[in-house]
Amino acid sequence: MAAFTYTALNSTGKTVKGVIEGDSERQVRAQLRTQQLKPLTVSSTNDKKSKNTGAKASKNKSFLSSLFGPKLTVKERALITRQLASLLLSGLPLDEAINTAAKQTTKPSTQSILLSIRSRVLEGHSLAQAFGEHPKSFDNMYRSMVRAGESSGYLGQVLEQLAEYIERSQYTASKLKAAMIYPIVLLCVSVSVVAILMVFVVPDLVGMFQRSERELPFITRVLIGASNGLSNYGIYILIAIIAAIFGFKSLLKNEKNLRAWHSFTLKVPLVKDVILLAESSRFAGTLSLLVESGVPLLQALRIATQVLSNTALRHACTDVSRSVQEGGSLHKALKNAGWFPPLLVQMTASGEANGTLDKQLKHCATNQERELEMMLTTVMGIFEPAIVVIMGISIAFIMIAILLPIFELNQLA
Repeated sequence: MAAFTYTALNSTGKTVKGVIEGDSERQVRAQLRTQQLKPLTVSSTNDKKSKNTGAKASKNKSFLSSLFGPKLTVKERALITRQLASLLLSGLPLDEAINTAAKQTTKPSTQSILLSIRSRVLEGHSLAQAFGEHPKSFDNMYRSMVRAGESSGYLGQVLEQLAEYIERSQYTASKLKAAMIYPIVLLCVSVSVVAILMVFVVPDLVGMFQRSERELPFITRVLIGASNGLSNYGIYILIAIIAAIFGFKSLLKNEKNLRAWHSFTLKVPLVKDVILLAESSRFAGTLSLLVESGVPLLQALRIATQVLSNTALRHACTDVSRSVQEGGSLHKALKNAGWFPPLLVQMTASGEANGTLDKQLKHCATNQERELEMMLTTVMGIFEPAIVVIMGISIAFIMIAILLPIFELNQLA
């Protein structure tokens, strides 16, 4: 059976869309008619281009699907993985588990993905191969773990571990985003308030000082110059800032420039600590999960390297993989890389010595996530009052620059 998407008219003339399984387009249309639906369009989710045949057409279809096809969100992927794990552990066959998970969702695109995967499984493909047709929803690490679970016969347990990992990663990412929202909003409000004062309020208040023949205090002249600059050239300054941001991003598209920038960020004191904790906890957690699932260490290292966003660290992990491939120990390779925290190196050494590498890496990832959360709380605790102080100083500067000439005039009077 294959999955088909359809558009049809119901008994009231309303257009409805959905996903249904069938052996052919004709059979699907017949099923829709028995449900009192008038089919308008019916197309297979496995073959959007039915006129293209052969290996070349299949390759083009996979390429287009990977670019423009539906994609699962992290939350949807975690939920589906958890559902599949529970259903498989309860003894349900794989194809029925996928079908049940598809029925649990009301989102057509998600149903389309799951039914497409089920049709591939029914055709004799492995689950990892079926997931491979949706690379935007199931990355290389996900597919490798599923492949290892299928090979070992513990697919349900592996999917359960994978669901926990995805949920934990999503929780950490959401905490990071939530921690950044308030400081960013506060910074934007502060800059906006100062800009409004400088462009709309200050010119009216200091206009009378400019018409006087007396020399104004230095601080007032600076304020007037800044106000005139923002009033006359503010739009150009904004355009220049936006152009600089886009120009910087275009420079980072070059691999060499990106690596140089990432290397620079690893030298900035506070930024370095945050990046290393975030990256090493992600690396340790991924490696732990892969090793625990039965993926060979060398392959697990190569997959775990791909989850790193910092290219300098990714290059260092490539050297680690090469060293392990040549027969070296993992903890020595991590130590020689020079970037990874001592805790990760020490716990890796302990895990290699007593044969509990996956557990030690998992403990290390948990500890580093906790340390990262504490560090971010501390940084945000410093950053927020710092913005308030800077805003207060800016407003105090404006008020003093306005009031100082008034005080001088009162003294003369």
